[in-house]
Amino acid sequence: MKGVEYRGVTSVDGPIVIVQRTENIFFNETVYVRDRLGEKRLGRVIDLSEKAAVVQIFGNTTGIDLSESTFEFLDKPLELRVGEGLLGRVFNGLGEPIDGYPAIVSSNFVNVNSYPINPYSRSYPRDFIQTGVSAIDGMNSLVRGQKLPIFSGSGLPHNKLAAQIIRQAKLRGTDEQFVMVFAGMGIKYDVARFFINTFEESGVLSKVVMFQSLADAPSIERIMTPRCALTAAEYLAFEKGMHVLVVMTDMTNYCEALREISTTRGEVPGRKGYPGYLYSDLAELYERAGKIKGSEGSITQIPILTMPNDDISHPIPDLTGYITEGQIVLDREMDSKGIYPPVAGLPSLSRLMKDGIGDKMTREDHANVSSQLFAAYSKVKSIRNLASIIGEEELSSLDRKYLEFGNKFEGEFLTQGEYEDRTIEQTLEIGWKCLAVLPKEELFRIKSEYIEKYLPKDSAE
Repeated sequence: MKGVEYRGVTSVDGPIVIVQRTENIFFNETVYVRDRLGEKRLGRVIDLSEKAAVVQIFGNTTGIDLSESTFEFLDKPLELRVGEGLLGRVFNGLGEPIDGYPAIVSSNFVNVNSYPINPYSRSYPRDFIQTGVSAIDGMNSLVRGQKLPIFSGSGLPHNKLAAQIIRQAKLRGTDEQFVMVFAGMGIKYDVARFFINTFEESGVLSKVVMFQSLADAPSIERIMTPRCALTAAEYLAFEKGMHVLVVMTDMTNYCEALREISTTRGEVPGRKGYPGYLYSDLAELYERAGKIKGSEGSITQIPILTMPNDDISHPIPDLTGYITEGQIVLDREMDSKGIYPPVAGLPSLSRLMKDGIGDKMTREDHANVSSQLFAAYSKVKSIRNLASIIGEEELSSLDRKYLEFGNKFEGEFLTQGEYEDRTIEQTLEIGWKCLAVLPKEELFRIKSEYIEKYLPKDSAE
């Protein structure tokens, strides 16, 4: 049934259309704007005053003029059709199928503008997720229900790492499998094709829901892409009891779209031109991850963002770091050395790691080994700086041992194949082999009984 169409478009500025206000409309209400040729454009209400409504169009506004265009309020927010048929499907940023198949069979529609999980309803994340990547499992462990972003830079292999995590992620000690929700915002066609091909070849595509807003799609569509993806994740997790891993890339493109809208609306800019509400807007997305008391399912988030000019103090990584529980930082210098994945040891951090590792979860020595690897690698960095000044031949024998440890740590622990899936036991054993280069008295962060039990017997004295 067709609704009532009105005339009264008063302004068109980029993706923003201002129309005369009618009765009984609300924020985030879906709107159809019809141009002079009768073509419909989908939009949503983003601001209201007594006499006008500001509508954000998901697409271009070419052909919308002030005299002949009409608009229709649909009396509902943007909704996503959800059902078990979501798995294995590819949608655009607005939740419309783009894989050549019809819409899923379901009469269940859900508002994509959901709210963050109520803190009172949250269950504390504790279950260790084995990604098969030593740099993450061993030193920056991921826990079910956590938000752990990847801070990368242009040209670094963050997409490879994300695909590897999606292929390999599993809960230890259980047959329960993860399903994946992938949200691509402003990504290039070859990146989108890479993810689809990777999932098809590894046989996990049937457990993945993909939302893609490609680089040639309207930038405003990127605003809704993560919201549609998280709505699908919430349905699978909290309605169907599944463990869901959500990967969102690239959050920088999402923030650029926010800045575009803010500038068009003439809002007072914050740092580097981003809107002052950037923090709360990101929090609205990130805080939709977690576990809810009484629910079997969970949502674990891995947002990926490329830091402009590799600047970790840029507003996007800076604010993301405040909201999330740590970060995996990729390092350009390590990438240039051929180390994959080029996870920077010292800036990377997982704040929930301590709650998901240890006896009966990973292994009793995990926390001690991780702490010692961090401490030793930190010393390696200092010694390398010293060697660059005075020369390696002037270093003490102990310092040279640390340099040997650093090379072994980077070459064997951090470096692994793109399709190499290591268990946590394999990761810890490699860690012990690296630490065996150092004298025992330097292993001051590890309990003596663990040294006797796990340190290779042919280690240096």
